[in-house]
Amino acid sequence: MKVRQSQRGTSIIVKGSAQRLPLMFGATALALALILALGPSLARAQQSPASAPNLKGIVYTADEHGNSVSAIDLASGKVQIVPIPISPHNVQSTADGARLLAVGEPAGDGHGHGASAAHGQKETKGRLLIFDAAKLSTGPVASIQVGTHPAHVVVDRAGQRAFVTNAGDNTIAVVDLTRRAVVRTIGTGRYPHGLRLSPNGRELYVANVQDGSVSVIDTAKLAEVGRIPVGRAPVQVGFTPDGSHVYVSLRDENSVAIIDTASRTKIGTIAVGRGPIQVHATPDGRFVYVANQGTDAEPADTVSVIEVASGQVVDTIRTGKGAHGVAVSDDGSLVLVSNITDGTVSVIDAATRAVVATFHVGRGPNGITYRQ
Repeated sequence: MKVRQSQRGTSIIVKGSAQRLPLMFGATALALALILALGPSLARAQQSPASAPNLKGIVYTADEHGNSVSAIDLASGKVQIVPIPISPHNVQSTADGARLLAVGEPAGDGHGHGASAAHGQKETKGRLLIFDAAKLSTGPVASIQVGTHPAHVVVDRAGQRAFVTNAGDNTIAVVDLTRRAVVRTIGTGRYPHGLRLSPNGRELYVANVQDGSVSVIDTAKLAEVGRIPVGRAPVQVGFTPDGSHVYVSLRDENSVAIIDTASRTKIGTIAVGRGPIQVHATPDGRFVYVANQGTDAEPADTVSVIEVASGQVVDTIRTGKGAHGVAVSDDGSLVLVSNITDGTVSVIDAATRAVVATFHVGRGPNGITYRQ
């Protein structure tokens, strides 16, 4: 097993967060800093001197600790950080790239995914925000109330329905994106978190953190049709491109479970790094990338690469502290990882498995999504 240092690649640092501004003195300077940090209609963007060669596409992150969404133009190296009215835990681009969806609790002190309950506050309903991806700085074009502690959102290929996990309610909210309204809620296991649609769109697999299971949702019936025991604290799921298997991160076991979707049974477990969170298969189905976040006290900084054929970890890549989210480019050439502790995104060349670029984004990036 090899460990690759990020220093082996070209590091591109694009500083866009107000928290990284130089210390300024005086009332005028302080006011300017506050406007830059908090202005709801302002988008902060900075340009890197140059981008790494052959990078293309747009990467979005849900900056939960900064109440913002970041957009990275990989070709130019430009990073745009847009303040939004929620603490987003997850983002998802539609298949056509026209819209960006973000989900989370209302922005404010002590908020974030599940923060209100953790601090003894009255639980508030979360929101699903819809953006025109080409005009992020203009703010959301729609805001839809969902359930409590919304965690993740996915959208079908047609861009007609979105599915949101309401961790505090033990439900999935089904959102009609044309009507911009919740049209159904579906019961799941306890504390549903990450979810993904099967490649054919017929099923939705949902990781239930608190009861160690994965719910199987029939997207035609809009009902739970199965629940699969997998292990301790499943956080996210990832389908292989042929839909035959699902990989499930088991945060408290430092491992990934494998589900056979035909029989809906767990068929194996693979040890990975500390505190695995998100998982994503490559488009050719050969590998699964797993981000290992570790803990708040001791954040990890690695991504485990599982070879599907052998069922073994064949490489370990060092990224940034608190490796959390994983996305893969459409052509499989790039793997994108959000590092929640460092406030960065690592870009991995899938051919060499080296980190070739690192971008600063908003504070506490969780979810991550890519569009060509």
